[in-house]
Amino acid sequence: MKNSDLNPYLIQNALCKYGNQAFISKVSTAVKAKDICFALLVVVIWGVNFSVIKMGLEQLPPLLFSGLRFAVVALPAVFFVPRPKTSFWNVLAVGLFLGVFKFGLLFVAMQEDASAGLSSLILQAQVFFTIALSYWIFSEKLNRWQVFGIAVALVGFLVFALQDSAHITQKGLVLILSAALFWAFSNLIMKRMQGVNILHFMVWVSLVPPLPLFLLSYFSESQQPLQLLSQSNVASWLSLGYVAYISTLVAFALWGQLLKQYSAASVTPFALLIPVVGIASSALWLDEQLALNEILGAGLIMLGLSINVLLPVWIRVRNDKSDPNRVD
Repeated sequence: MKNSDLNPYLIQNALCKYGNQAFISKVSTAVKAKDICFALLVVVIWGVNFSVIKMGLEQLPPLLFSGLRFAVVALPAVFFVPRPKTSFWNVLAVGLFLGVFKFGLLFVAMQEDASAGLSSLILQAQVFFTIALSYWIFSEKLNRWQVFGIAVALVGFLVFALQDSAHITQKGLVLILSAALFWAFSNLIMKRMQGVNILHFMVWVSLVPPLPLFLLSYFSESQQPLQLLSQSNVASWLSLGYVAYISTLVAFALWGQLLKQYSAASVTPFALLIPVVGIASSALWLDEQLALNEILGAGLIMLGLSINVLLPVWIRVRNDKSDPNRVD
């Protein structure tokens, strides 16, 4: 498996490309019990992350919080982590698309217009945007099941768009879907990179967003950021530490290690549990209880995600069993 296969942002989309040998490689597929625990730990870290962000936004404005998150990730790690083997323009582009636009829009939406649980789910629209953009830009093939899965999820998104929701406004929905679109653009850039260590790449990418986010925060949120920081409570700083170190550095390192040991097909389905944990943790800690129409919309989105992520894996396994010597 190539180092570029370790990119957790691309694995979901990669599995949708039926028969892509670059992602479903001939490595171990039987995940050990210990490593299942590590995979579930990553799922919990990333799912809970949305509730932690929500708590941090109670004290810090979203653009400032997002800028601090990347600054803490980059410094001092950038002095100890080797520079990734890719161009400066890739680092800059992903830093802008992923760091400034995706996280900036997400944090703004989560401050007042979207609950933590629904944010974790709706952000997964990046899977569908990535598939659609890959089809449009790179002429990658779509099978009928992918189209069906996208259509099912689209109905789920329409449930939130056309009906009143206590946990997400139409503004919040537009902001998070826009964040998912920028995430998809960064996916396409990273998809073309070869031999890049994803953890090293993320550390160096984190150098890009702080300055633009701090400038945007200064002109749109507060011209006294130091005063805001001095007034922040311990919970805000703990939230920042969790988002920067646990959710980014620790989780990426664990996920990357799992993908070195096992096929993407064995590891990636665990990612479907992230919005489940996100919704459950927000219900437990933030008392965000979903209404019936919200449960319906969330269920349709999860079904669409499952069709796009799990069905190609099942087809691949079935074909491998029927023809063990088959090579794509």
